[in-house]
Amino acid sequence: MAEDVNALKESLPYGDTSRAIFTGPEWECIGTSAGGKDIVGKLLSGQQGGKRALLIGGVHGNETEGVRFMEDFVREFALGKTHSPVASSVYVVPVFNPDGFLAFKRGNANGVDLNRNMPTKDWSDTFSEPKYFPGSRACSEPETSVMMKLVREFNPDFIISFHSWKPMININGPARPFAEVMQKKINMEIVEDIGYPTPGSLGTYAGWERHIPTITLEFERGLPLDSIYPSSRDAILDTLGFLS
Repeated sequence: MAEDVNALKESLPYGDTSRAIFTGPEWECIGTSAGGKDIVGKLLSGQQGGKRALLIGGVHGNETEGVRFMEDFVREFALGKTHSPVASSVYVVPVFNPDGFLAFKRGNANGVDLNRNMPTKDWSDTFSEPKYFPGSRACSEPETSVMMKLVREFNPDFIISFHSWKPMININGPARPFAEVMQKKINMEIVEDIGYPTPGSLGTYAGWERHIPTITLEFERGLPLDSIYPSSRDAILDTLGFLS
């Protein structure tokens, strides 16, 4: 597995990181990163009493493909707008790890892999490589507290977290029906196991332990960033529509 991982291309750096850092009165500060930067989100309201979807980009700061998807989604559907493009309400967090994104690094300002820091039953302080450093303890990072609060208070019925590695739709919890809708528009394998242990991940925390359908969408790493959104936009909209 290690040889396969090391053979993969790297993500391309952002040309202008400020384009994905949204500010202003229409954005809600939902918390502060370890490096003191605002983590922002915005609610796009759907039908009253409808379902709720949470879309997250940039958990790993150097996986720019996911941030670019979120930037383009926000620019089409969220800037200056308050209504969801589908019947469900959608909460968008374009860059969950601003420290890592601005530094083009996987972890936050403390070097912690935020997708290994959730307080799951399988959390462990052991790690195979520095990039997977899970922190000194579960929920040691302020970003993790922000994620837990968001899951608790927004109470999503469905979550997509946008990453990049080998192209796949990684499902956690009861997410297969959503993944099958998504797969009709993007040719990616649906997998329950990404191929190596991920203790302390959002997928385990939300999907397996709280039974919230959760997809970690892994875009192919290293693709031109301007190709990400056009190739996946309709798949995501169809999946959000399926939630409705």
